[in-house]
Amino acid sequence: MLTERTSDISTYKGQERALRADRIGTAGLLLSVLAASAPLMVVAGVMPTTYQVMDIVGQPLLFVVLGVIMALFSVGYAEMSRHVHNAGAFYAYIARGLGGTAGAGASFVALVAYSAMQTGIYGIFGFEVAGLLAQHAGLTVAWWIPALFALLVTGVLGALKIDLNAKVLGAVLLVECALILVFDYSFAADPGAEGVSLHAFDPATLAGAGLGTALCFTAASFVGFEQAPVYAEETSRPQTVVARVMYLAVGIVAVFFALSSWLIGVASGPSQVLAEADKQGPGLIFFLSEARLGSVFADLLHLFFVTGMFASMLSFHNVVARYAFAMGREGLLPSAVGRTARSSGAPAVGSLLQSVVALVVVAAFAVTDDKPVGDPTAPVLRLFAWLGNVGALGIILLMATASAAVIAFFSRRGAAAAQAPRLACAALAGAALVVILVYAVKDFDVLVGASEESLLSLLLPGTIALAALVGLVHGAVLRRRRPQTHARIGLGNEAFRLEQAAASRNAEGDRT
Repeated sequence: MLTERTSDISTYKGQERALRADRIGTAGLLLSVLAASAPLMVVAGVMPTTYQVMDIVGQPLLFVVLGVIMALFSVGYAEMSRHVHNAGAFYAYIARGLGGTAGAGASFVALVAYSAMQTGIYGIFGFEVAGLLAQHAGLTVAWWIPALFALLVTGVLGALKIDLNAKVLGAVLLVECALILVFDYSFAADPGAEGVSLHAFDPATLAGAGLGTALCFTAASFVGFEQAPVYAEETSRPQTVVARVMYLAVGIVAVFFALSSWLIGVASGPSQVLAEADKQGPGLIFFLSEARLGSVFADLLHLFFVTGMFASMLSFHNVVARYAFAMGREGLLPSAVGRTARSSGAPAVGSLLQSVVALVVVAAFAVTDDKPVGDPTAPVLRLFAWLGNVGALGIILLMATASAAVIAFFSRRGAAAAQAPRLACAALAGAALVVILVYAVKDFDVLVGASEESLLSLLLPGTIALAALVGLVHGAVLRRRRPQTHARIGLGNEAFRLEQAAASRNAEGDRT
Protein backbone atom coordinates (compact mmCIF):
# COMPACT_ATOMS: atom_id res chain seq x y z
CA MET A 1 0.00 0.00 0.00
CA LEU A 2 1.15 3.55 -0.72
CA THR A 3 2.42 5.72 2.09
CA GLU A 4 -0.33 8.24 2.78
CA ARG A 5 -0.32 11.67 4.36
CA THR A 6 -2.44 12.09 7.45
CA SER A 7 -4.51 14.75 5.68
CA ASP A 8 -5.51 12.32 2.95
CA ILE A 9 -8.51 10.07 3.20
CA SER A 10 -7.19 6.65 4.08
CA THR A 11 -8.88 3.75 2.39
CA TYR A 12 -8.53 0.06 2.85
CA LYS A 13 -8.14 -0.44 -0.90
CA GLY A 14 -5.38 2.11 -1.35
CA GLN A 15 -5.02 5.78 -2.07
CA GLU A 16 -6.10 5.32 -5.69
CA ARG A 17 -9.60 4.73 -4.30
CA ALA A 18 -9.59 8.08 -2.45
CA LEU A 19 -10.21 11.62 -3.53
CA ARG A 20 -7.52 13.91 -2.15
CA ALA A 21 -8.53 15.83 0.97
CA ASP A 22 -7.76 19.50 1.68
CA ARG A 23 -8.06 20.37 -2.02
CA ILE A 24 -10.89 22.87 -1.72
CA GLY A 25 -12.11 25.26 0.97
CA THR A 26 -15.28 27.24 1.55
CA ALA A 27 -14.59 29.90 -1.09
CA GLY A 28 -13.51 27.43 -3.78
CA LEU A 29 -16.45 25.11 -3.11
CA LEU A 30 -18.93 28.00 -3.13
CA LEU A 31 -17.61 29.25 -6.47
CA SER A 32 -17.72 25.74 -7.93
CA VAL A 33 -21.36 25.11 -7.05
CA LEU A 34 -22.48 28.63 -8.01
CA ALA A 35 -20.77 28.21 -11.39
CA ALA A 36 -23.09 25.29 -12.12
CA SER A 37 -26.03 27.66 -11.75
CA ALA A 38 -24.57 29.68 -14.65
CA PRO A 39 -25.98 33.04 -13.45
CA LEU A 40 -25.65 34.81 -16.79
CA MET A 41 -27.17 31.87 -18.68
CA VAL A 42 -30.16 31.92 -16.32
CA VAL A 43 -30.58 35.70 -16.39
CA ALA A 44 -30.04 36.08 -20.14
CA GLY A 45 -31.55 32.76 -21.24
CA VAL A 46 -34.02 31.23 -18.78
CA MET A 47 -35.65 34.41 -17.49
CA PRO A 48 -36.59 35.91 -20.88
CA THR A 49 -37.84 32.50 -22.02
CA THR A 50 -40.01 32.17 -18.91
CA TYR A 51 -41.49 35.61 -19.51
CA GLN A 52 -41.96 34.86 -23.21
CA VAL A 53 -43.48 31.38 -23.07
CA MET A 54 -45.17 31.15 -19.66
CA ASP A 55 -46.90 34.57 -19.52
CA ILE A 56 -46.07 34.90 -15.82
CA VAL A 57 -45.33 38.47 -14.73
CA GLY A 58 -44.58 37.31 -11.18
CA GLN A 59 -41.37 35.49 -12.05
CA PRO A 60 -39.45 37.34 -9.29
CA LEU A 61 -41.96 36.07 -6.73
CA LEU A 62 -41.43 32.53 -8.04
CA PHE A 63 -37.72 32.85 -7.27
CA VAL A 64 -38.60 33.91 -3.73
CA VAL A 65 -40.98 30.95 -3.32
CA LEU A 66 -38.48 28.48 -4.77
CA GLY A 67 -35.76 30.03 -2.62
CA VAL A 68 -37.83 29.21 0.47
CA ILE A 69 -38.42 25.64 -0.74
CA MET A 70 -34.73 25.11 -1.47
CA ALA A 71 -33.79 26.60 1.90
CA LEU A 72 -36.16 24.16 3.63
CA PHE A 73 -34.63 21.32 1.62
CA SER A 74 -31.13 22.46 2.58
CA VAL A 75 -31.88 22.27 6.31
CA GLY A 76 -32.22 18.48 6.30
CA TYR A 77 -29.79 17.93 3.44
CA ALA A 78 -27.09 19.98 5.18
CA GLU A 79 -27.60 18.09 8.45
CA MET A 80 -27.22 14.83 6.56
CA SER A 81 -23.94 16.12 5.11
CA ARG A 82 -22.51 16.31 8.63
CA HIS A 83 -22.97 12.55 9.02
CA VAL A 84 -22.31 11.20 5.51
CA HIS A 85 -19.21 12.22 3.51
CA ASN A 86 -19.41 10.59 0.12
CA ALA A 87 -18.82 11.82 -3.43
CA GLY A 88 -22.06 9.96 -4.26
CA ALA A 89 -24.02 12.62 -2.33
CA PHE A 90 -27.65 12.11 -3.42
CA TYR A 91 -27.49 8.36 -3.81
CA ALA A 92 -25.36 7.94 -0.68
CA TYR A 93 -27.90 9.86 1.39
CA ILE A 94 -30.79 7.93 -0.11
CA ALA A 95 -29.00 4.62 0.50
CA ARG A 96 -28.33 5.51 4.14
CA GLY A 97 -31.95 6.50 4.68
CA LEU A 98 -33.99 4.20 2.44
CA GLY A 99 -31.64 1.26 1.89
CA GLY A 100 -29.03 0.11 -0.59
CA THR A 101 -31.46 -0.85 -3.36
CA ALA A 102 -33.07 2.61 -3.33
CA GLY A 103 -29.56 4.08 -3.28
CA ALA A 104 -28.63 2.06 -6.37
CA GLY A 105 -31.70 3.39 -8.18
CA ALA A 106 -30.81 6.94 -7.17
CA SER A 107 -27.20 6.51 -8.33
CA PHE A 108 -28.23 5.78 -11.91
CA VAL A 109 -30.76 8.63 -11.89
CA ALA A 110 -28.05 11.03 -10.67
CA LEU A 111 -25.57 9.81 -13.26
CA VAL A 112 -28.06 10.21 -16.11
CA ALA A 113 -29.52 13.52 -14.87
CA TYR A 114 -26.24 15.35 -14.33
CA SER A 115 -24.75 13.88 -17.50
CA ALA A 116 -27.79 15.07 -19.48
CA MET A 117 -27.53 18.59 -18.09
CA GLN A 118 -23.80 18.75 -18.77
CA THR A 119 -24.06 17.40 -22.31
CA GLY A 120 -27.03 19.58 -23.20
CA ILE A 121 -25.04 22.76 -22.55
CA TYR A 122 -22.67 21.86 -25.41
CA GLY A 123 -25.56 22.59 -27.79
CA ILE A 124 -26.22 26.18 -26.76
CA PHE A 125 -22.49 26.78 -26.24
CA GLY A 126 -21.65 25.67 -29.77
CA PHE A 127 -24.49 27.69 -31.25
CA GLU A 128 -23.52 30.89 -29.41
CA VAL A 129 -19.80 30.58 -30.25
CA ALA A 130 -20.59 29.91 -33.90
CA GLY A 131 -22.77 33.04 -33.92
CA LEU A 132 -20.03 35.18 -32.38
CA LEU A 133 -17.47 33.90 -34.88
CA ALA A 134 -19.82 34.73 -37.76
CA GLN A 135 -20.58 38.20 -36.40
CA HIS A 136 -17.11 39.33 -35.35
CA ALA A 137 -14.69 37.24 -37.39
CA GLY A 138 -16.67 36.55 -40.53
CA LEU A 139 -16.21 32.78 -40.03
CA THR A 140 -19.02 30.36 -40.76
CA VAL A 141 -18.68 27.18 -38.72
CA ALA A 142 -21.11 24.47 -37.71
CA TRP A 143 -22.17 24.59 -34.03
CA TRP A 144 -20.63 21.21 -33.27
CA ILE A 145 -17.07 22.35 -34.03
CA PRO A 146 -16.79 24.75 -31.04
CA ALA A 147 -18.84 22.25 -29.02
CA LEU A 148 -16.28 19.50 -29.62
CA PHE A 149 -13.42 21.88 -28.80
CA ALA A 150 -15.11 22.76 -25.50
CA LEU A 151 -15.63 19.06 -24.84
CA LEU A 152 -11.89 18.43 -25.24
CA VAL A 153 -10.90 21.30 -22.92
CA THR A 154 -13.49 20.29 -20.33
CA GLY A 155 -12.23 16.71 -20.37
CA VAL A 156 -8.65 17.82 -19.79
CA LEU A 157 -9.56 20.18 -16.94
CA GLY A 158 -11.81 17.53 -15.40
CA ALA A 159 -8.85 15.19 -14.99
CA LEU A 160 -6.77 17.85 -13.20
CA LYS A 161 -6.78 18.96 -9.56
CA ILE A 162 -10.11 20.24 -8.28
CA ASP A 163 -8.43 23.34 -6.78
CA LEU A 164 -7.28 24.35 -10.28
CA ASN A 165 -10.82 23.81 -11.57
CA ALA A 166 -12.17 25.96 -8.73
CA LYS A 167 -9.89 28.83 -9.77
CA VAL A 168 -11.06 28.63 -13.39
CA LEU A 169 -14.72 28.48 -12.33
CA GLY A 170 -14.29 31.24 -9.76
CA ALA A 171 -12.66 33.70 -12.15
CA VAL A 172 -15.41 33.28 -14.74
CA LEU A 173 -18.19 33.41 -12.14
CA LEU A 174 -16.99 36.63 -10.55
CA VAL A 175 -16.89 38.43 -13.91
CA GLU A 176 -20.38 37.12 -14.74
CA CYS A 177 -21.80 38.38 -11.46
CA ALA A 178 -20.11 41.76 -11.89
CA LEU A 179 -21.68 42.20 -15.34
CA ILE A 180 -25.11 41.23 -14.05
CA LEU A 181 -24.84 43.73 -11.20
CA VAL A 182 -23.86 46.43 -13.69
CA PHE A 183 -26.90 45.98 -15.90
CA ASP A 184 -29.14 45.43 -12.85
CA TYR A 185 -28.05 48.84 -11.60
CA SER A 186 -28.64 50.38 -15.02
CA PHE A 187 -32.17 48.93 -15.11
CA ALA A 188 -32.93 50.34 -11.64
CA ALA A 189 -31.39 53.73 -12.48
CA ASP A 190 -33.21 54.01 -15.82
CA PRO A 191 -36.52 52.16 -15.42
CA GLY A 192 -39.23 51.85 -18.01
CA ALA A 193 -42.26 54.14 -18.30
CA GLU A 194 -43.90 52.65 -15.18
CA GLY A 195 -40.96 53.40 -12.91
CA VAL A 196 -39.59 51.16 -10.14
CA SER A 197 -42.68 49.04 -9.51
CA LEU A 198 -43.11 46.16 -7.05
CA HIS A 199 -46.06 44.78 -9.02
CA ALA A 200 -44.13 41.57 -9.87
CA PHE A 201 -44.23 40.54 -6.20
CA ASP A 202 -48.04 40.62 -6.08
CA PRO A 203 -49.32 36.99 -5.71
CA ALA A 204 -52.02 37.79 -8.27
CA THR A 205 -49.30 37.95 -10.94
CA LEU A 206 -48.83 34.19 -10.63
CA ALA A 207 -52.24 33.47 -12.15
CA GLY A 208 -52.05 31.81 -15.53
CA ALA A 209 -51.90 28.48 -17.31
CA GLY A 210 -48.10 28.60 -17.43
CA LEU A 211 -47.57 28.55 -13.66
CA GLY A 212 -46.63 24.87 -13.44
CA THR A 213 -44.12 25.08 -16.25
CA ALA A 214 -42.70 28.33 -14.87
CA LEU A 215 -42.19 26.53 -11.55
CA CYS A 216 -40.14 23.87 -13.35
CA PHE A 217 -38.00 26.48 -15.09
CA THR A 218 -37.41 28.30 -11.82
CA ALA A 219 -36.55 25.11 -9.95
CA ALA A 220 -34.05 24.19 -12.67
CA SER A 221 -32.37 27.58 -12.20
CA PHE A 222 -31.41 26.59 -8.64
CA VAL A 223 -29.62 23.42 -9.72
CA GLY A 224 -26.03 23.58 -8.50
CA PHE A 225 -26.18 24.27 -4.77
CA GLU A 226 -27.03 20.62 -4.05
CA GLN A 227 -23.67 19.60 -5.54
CA ALA A 228 -21.71 20.76 -2.48
CA PRO A 229 -21.75 17.34 -0.71
CA VAL A 230 -20.20 15.75 -3.82
CA TYR A 231 -16.92 17.45 -2.83
CA ALA A 232 -17.12 16.51 0.87
CA GLU A 233 -14.17 14.12 0.66
CA GLU A 234 -12.02 16.85 -0.90
CA THR A 235 -12.63 19.52 1.75
CA SER A 236 -10.65 19.98 4.94
CA ARG A 237 -13.70 20.18 7.26
CA PRO A 238 -16.68 18.54 5.55
CA GLN A 239 -18.80 18.65 8.72
CA THR A 240 -18.97 22.45 8.53
CA VAL A 241 -17.83 23.53 5.06
CA VAL A 242 -20.45 21.64 3.03
CA ALA A 243 -23.44 22.85 5.05
CA ARG A 244 -22.15 26.42 5.09
CA VAL A 245 -21.68 26.44 1.31
CA MET A 246 -25.18 25.09 0.67
CA TYR A 247 -26.84 27.76 2.80
CA LEU A 248 -24.76 30.49 1.19
CA ALA A 249 -25.43 29.19 -2.32
CA VAL A 250 -29.21 28.98 -1.84
CA GLY A 251 -29.35 32.46 -0.34
CA ILE A 252 -27.16 34.03 -3.02
CA VAL A 253 -29.00 32.36 -5.91
CA ALA A 254 -32.46 33.23 -4.55
CA VAL A 255 -31.64 36.91 -3.92
CA PHE A 256 -29.59 37.32 -7.07
CA PHE A 257 -32.15 35.77 -9.41
CA ALA A 258 -35.20 37.38 -7.76
CA LEU A 259 -33.53 40.79 -8.00
CA SER A 260 -32.46 40.35 -11.62
CA SER A 261 -35.82 39.02 -12.84
CA TRP A 262 -37.59 41.89 -11.05
CA LEU A 263 -35.32 44.51 -12.63
CA ILE A 264 -35.91 43.03 -16.09
CA GLY A 265 -39.59 43.79 -15.50
CA VAL A 266 -38.72 47.24 -14.17
CA ALA A 267 -36.64 48.05 -17.28
CA SER A 268 -39.38 46.88 -19.64
CA GLY A 269 -42.32 47.93 -17.50
CA PRO A 270 -44.48 45.31 -15.69
CA SER A 271 -47.31 45.72 -18.19
CA GLN A 272 -44.93 45.42 -21.15
CA VAL A 273 -42.40 42.78 -20.06
CA LEU A 274 -44.35 39.86 -21.56
CA ALA A 275 -44.80 41.59 -24.90
CA GLU A 276 -41.17 42.75 -24.91
CA ALA A 277 -39.94 39.23 -24.11
CA ASP A 278 -42.12 37.86 -26.90
CA LYS A 279 -40.65 40.39 -29.32
CA GLN A 280 -36.97 40.12 -28.31
CA GLY A 281 -36.89 36.46 -27.23
CA PRO A 282 -33.52 35.37 -25.76
CA GLY A 283 -32.07 38.71 -26.86
CA LEU A 284 -34.12 40.66 -24.28
CA ILE A 285 -31.26 41.26 -21.80
CA PHE A 286 -28.86 42.26 -24.55
CA PHE A 287 -31.47 44.63 -26.02
CA LEU A 288 -32.21 46.29 -22.67
CA SER A 289 -28.51 46.54 -21.77
CA GLU A 290 -27.44 47.97 -25.11
CA ALA A 291 -30.06 50.71 -24.86
CA ARG A 292 -28.62 51.82 -21.51
CA LEU A 293 -24.94 50.84 -21.58
CA GLY A 294 -24.02 50.75 -25.25
CA SER A 295 -23.06 48.13 -27.83
CA VAL A 296 -19.61 47.45 -26.34
CA PHE A 297 -21.16 46.32 -23.06
CA ALA A 298 -23.68 44.18 -24.95
CA ASP A 299 -20.82 42.51 -26.84
CA LEU A 300 -19.05 41.89 -23.52
CA LEU A 301 -22.22 40.27 -22.22
CA HIS A 302 -22.30 37.94 -25.22
CA LEU A 303 -18.69 36.94 -24.57
CA PHE A 304 -19.22 36.14 -20.90
CA PHE A 305 -22.51 34.48 -21.68
CA VAL A 306 -20.34 31.94 -23.50
CA THR A 307 -17.65 31.67 -20.80
CA GLY A 308 -20.38 31.26 -18.18
CA MET A 309 -21.77 28.32 -20.11
CA PHE A 310 -18.30 26.81 -20.23
CA ALA A 311 -17.96 27.21 -16.46
CA SER A 312 -21.30 25.46 -15.99
CA MET A 313 -20.22 22.61 -18.29
CA LEU A 314 -17.03 22.13 -16.31
CA SER A 315 -18.85 22.20 -12.99
CA PHE A 316 -21.38 19.58 -14.10
CA HIS A 317 -18.59 17.51 -15.65
CA ASN A 318 -16.79 17.41 -12.30
CA VAL A 319 -19.96 16.28 -10.54
CA VAL A 320 -20.64 13.47 -13.03
CA ALA A 321 -17.03 12.28 -12.72
CA ARG A 322 -17.35 12.08 -8.93
CA TYR A 323 -20.67 10.25 -9.03
CA ALA A 324 -19.16 7.72 -11.44
CA PHE A 325 -16.10 7.41 -9.18
CA ALA A 326 -18.24 6.77 -6.10
CA MET A 327 -20.32 4.18 -7.96
CA GLY A 328 -17.19 2.40 -9.23
CA ARG A 329 -15.67 2.39 -5.75
CA GLU A 330 -18.79 0.75 -4.31
CA GLY A 331 -19.35 -1.84 -7.03
CA LEU A 332 -22.27 -0.18 -8.83
CA LEU A 333 -20.03 0.41 -11.86
CA PRO A 334 -16.86 -1.45 -12.94
CA SER A 335 -14.12 -1.03 -10.33
CA ALA A 336 -11.82 0.74 -12.80
CA VAL A 337 -14.16 3.74 -12.70
CA GLY A 338 -13.61 4.02 -8.97
CA ARG A 339 -9.95 5.01 -9.23
CA THR A 340 -8.23 8.37 -9.10
CA ALA A 341 -5.19 9.66 -10.96
CA ARG A 342 -1.98 9.36 -8.94
CA SER A 343 -0.79 12.84 -9.88
CA SER A 344 -3.94 14.89 -9.29
CA GLY A 345 -6.13 12.75 -7.05
CA ALA A 346 -8.98 13.52 -9.46
CA PRO A 347 -11.44 10.86 -10.70
CA ALA A 348 -9.77 10.68 -14.10
CA VAL A 349 -11.59 7.55 -15.30
CA GLY A 350 -14.97 9.02 -14.34
CA SER A 351 -14.00 12.21 -16.15
CA LEU A 352 -13.04 10.24 -19.26
CA LEU A 353 -16.30 8.30 -19.11
CA GLN A 354 -18.37 11.51 -19.10
CA SER A 355 -16.31 12.92 -21.97
CA VAL A 356 -16.98 9.80 -24.05
CA VAL A 357 -20.72 9.91 -23.30
CA ALA A 358 -20.88 13.61 -24.21
CA LEU A 359 -18.91 12.98 -27.40
CA VAL A 360 -21.32 10.27 -28.54
CA VAL A 361 -24.40 12.40 -27.81
CA VAL A 362 -23.03 15.57 -29.44
CA ALA A 363 -21.92 13.55 -32.47
CA ALA A 364 -25.39 12.00 -32.78
CA PHE A 365 -27.07 15.41 -32.78
CA ALA A 366 -24.47 16.76 -35.22
CA VAL A 367 -24.98 13.90 -37.69
CA THR A 368 -28.77 14.30 -37.63
CA ASP A 369 -28.63 18.10 -38.00
CA ASP A 370 -29.55 18.80 -41.63
CA LYS A 371 -30.50 22.45 -41.00
CA PRO A 372 -28.51 25.44 -42.32
CA VAL A 373 -25.67 26.81 -40.21
CA GLY A 374 -27.12 29.30 -37.77
CA ASP A 375 -30.41 27.45 -37.32
CA PRO A 376 -30.77 26.73 -33.56
CA THR A 377 -33.10 23.77 -34.02
CA ALA A 378 -30.66 20.94 -33.29
CA PRO A 379 -28.18 22.56 -30.88
CA VAL A 380 -30.53 24.72 -28.78
CA LEU A 381 -34.13 23.58 -29.22
CA ARG A 382 -33.21 19.89 -29.22
CA LEU A 383 -29.86 19.13 -27.59
CA PHE A 384 -29.98 21.89 -24.96
CA ALA A 385 -33.73 21.96 -24.29
CA TRP A 386 -34.33 18.22 -24.34
CA LEU A 387 -31.36 17.14 -22.26
CA GLY A 388 -31.49 20.13 -19.92
CA ASN A 389 -35.08 19.41 -18.96
CA VAL A 390 -34.45 15.67 -18.63
CA GLY A 391 -31.63 16.49 -16.23
CA ALA A 392 -33.71 18.96 -14.24
CA LEU A 393 -36.51 16.40 -13.93
CA GLY A 394 -34.08 13.82 -12.55
CA ILE A 395 -32.60 16.23 -10.02
CA ILE A 396 -36.03 17.32 -8.75
CA LEU A 397 -36.86 13.62 -8.30
CA LEU A 398 -33.61 13.09 -6.38
CA MET A 399 -34.30 16.08 -4.13
CA ALA A 400 -37.78 14.83 -3.27
CA THR A 401 -36.46 11.33 -2.54
CA ALA A 402 -33.54 12.69 -0.52
CA SER A 403 -36.00 14.61 1.67
CA ALA A 404 -37.71 11.33 2.55
CA ALA A 405 -34.30 9.70 3.11
CA VAL A 406 -33.28 12.40 5.60
CA ILE A 407 -36.41 11.72 7.67
CA ALA A 408 -35.84 7.95 7.56
CA PHE A 409 -32.12 8.25 8.39
CA PHE A 410 -32.58 10.21 11.61
CA SER A 411 -35.71 8.31 12.63
CA ARG A 412 -33.86 4.97 12.38
CA ARG A 413 -31.04 6.38 14.50
CA GLY A 414 -33.50 7.35 17.22
CA ALA A 415 -32.83 11.04 16.65
CA ALA A 416 -36.27 12.02 15.31
CA ALA A 417 -37.18 14.01 18.41
CA ALA A 418 -33.86 15.83 18.56
CA GLN A 419 -33.98 16.59 14.85
CA ALA A 420 -37.73 17.35 14.71
CA PRO A 421 -37.43 20.91 13.32
CA ARG A 422 -35.04 19.75 10.58
CA LEU A 423 -37.24 16.78 9.71
CA ALA A 424 -40.28 19.05 9.48
CA CYS A 425 -38.37 21.23 7.01
CA ALA A 426 -37.45 18.13 5.00
CA ALA A 427 -41.10 17.02 4.93
CA LEU A 428 -42.33 20.42 3.75
CA ALA A 429 -39.62 20.63 1.09
CA GLY A 430 -40.30 17.07 -0.06
CA ALA A 431 -44.03 17.75 -0.46
CA ALA A 432 -43.37 20.94 -2.44
CA LEU A 433 -40.83 19.17 -4.67
CA VAL A 434 -43.32 16.38 -5.41
CA VAL A 435 -45.81 19.02 -6.57
CA ILE A 436 -43.18 20.55 -8.85
CA LEU A 437 -42.26 17.08 -10.12
CA VAL A 438 -45.89 16.35 -11.02
CA TYR A 439 -46.10 19.65 -12.90
CA ALA A 440 -42.81 18.88 -14.68
CA VAL A 441 -44.04 15.50 -15.95
CA LYS A 442 -47.50 16.83 -16.81
CA ASP A 443 -46.16 19.81 -18.78
CA PHE A 444 -43.08 18.16 -20.24
CA ASP A 445 -44.32 18.78 -23.79
CA VAL A 446 -44.21 22.53 -23.06
CA LEU A 447 -40.79 22.27 -21.44
CA VAL A 448 -39.23 20.68 -24.52
CA GLY A 449 -41.34 22.51 -27.10
CA ALA A 450 -43.14 19.40 -28.35
CA SER A 451 -46.79 18.83 -29.17
CA GLU A 452 -48.96 16.99 -26.65
CA GLU A 453 -49.17 14.00 -28.99
CA SER A 454 -45.40 13.83 -29.50
CA LEU A 455 -43.60 10.72 -28.29
CA LEU A 456 -40.95 13.04 -26.85
CA SER A 457 -43.34 13.87 -24.03
CA LEU A 458 -43.09 10.23 -22.99
CA LEU A 459 -39.64 9.18 -24.17
CA LEU A 460 -37.61 11.98 -22.59
CA PRO A 461 -39.02 11.78 -19.03
CA GLY A 462 -39.06 8.02 -19.57
CA THR A 463 -35.25 8.20 -19.66
CA ILE A 464 -35.23 9.10 -15.96
CA ALA A 465 -37.78 6.38 -15.18
CA LEU A 466 -35.64 3.86 -17.08
CA ALA A 467 -32.50 4.92 -15.20
CA ALA A 468 -34.31 4.46 -11.89
CA LEU A 469 -35.60 1.04 -12.94
CA VAL A 470 -32.17 -0.14 -14.10
CA GLY A 471 -30.62 1.03 -10.84
CA LEU A 472 -33.28 -0.62 -8.69
CA VAL A 473 -32.95 -3.92 -10.56
CA HIS A 474 -29.16 -3.71 -10.30
CA GLY A 475 -29.46 -3.07 -6.58
CA ALA A 476 -31.85 -5.99 -6.11
CA VAL A 477 -29.49 -8.32 -7.99
CA LEU A 478 -26.55 -7.17 -5.86
CA ARG A 479 -28.56 -7.76 -2.70
CA ARG A 480 -29.23 -11.33 -3.75
CA ARG A 481 -25.92 -12.29 -5.36
CA ARG A 482 -23.36 -9.98 -3.72
CA PRO A 483 -24.79 -9.00 -0.34
CA GLN A 484 -21.48 -7.59 0.88
CA THR A 485 -21.33 -5.18 -2.05
CA HIS A 486 -24.97 -4.25 -1.52
CA ALA A 487 -24.34 -3.52 2.15
CA ARG A 488 -21.55 -1.13 1.16
CA ILE A 489 -23.74 1.09 -1.07
CA GLY A 490 -23.59 4.64 0.20
CA LEU A 491 -20.86 4.00 2.76
CA GLY A 492 -17.94 5.18 0.61
CA ASN A 493 -14.66 5.22 2.50
CA GLU A 494 -16.45 4.28 5.70
CA ALA A 495 -17.05 0.83 4.23
CA PHE A 496 -13.35 0.32 3.62
CA ARG A 497 -12.51 1.46 7.13
CA LEU A 498 -15.06 -1.00 8.51
CA GLU A 499 -13.48 -3.74 6.41
CA GLN A 500 -10.05 -2.78 7.70
CA ALA A 501 -11.28 -2.87 11.29
CA ALA A 502 -12.93 -6.25 10.71
CA ALA A 503 -9.74 -7.62 9.16
CA SER A 504 -7.73 -6.42 12.16
CA ARG A 505 -10.14 -8.09 14.57
CA ASN A 506 -10.00 -11.33 12.61
CA ALA A 507 -6.19 -11.20 12.54
CA GLU A 508 -6.10 -10.69 16.31
CA GLY A 509 -8.53 -13.55 16.76
CA ASP A 510 -6.32 -15.86 14.68
CA ARG A 511 -3.24 -14.94 16.75
CA THR A 512 -5.05 -15.75 19.97
